[in-house]
Amino acid sequence: MARTLLLADEIDLPISTGTASSLTSATVVRLVNTDSNTHIVTLVETQNGNQIGSMTLPGGSVEQLEKVASYCIFADSNLVKGSKVGFTG
Repeated sequence: MARTLLLADEIDLPISTGTASSLTSATVVRLVNTDSNTHIVTLVETQNGNQIGSMTLPGGSVEQLEKVASYCIFADSNLVKGSKVGFTG
């Protein structure tokens, strides 16, 4: 059984590439869509940098995103939350 190790406080994800966050250089981010609507999460190399990719996060869902520590993420709504996490045993 996988367990989640909390490494930082949860934040509202930024809503633009100019304010995208690395979540304190996280390599794993726990994403939660607290809205009932679908939202898009985007991964960029740096703030205002090249887009790596994006994904749809259905309403009410939770996802673990693995990324390069320096990469930044943002969403199309501040109802998507993110926190730096790790995995244990």
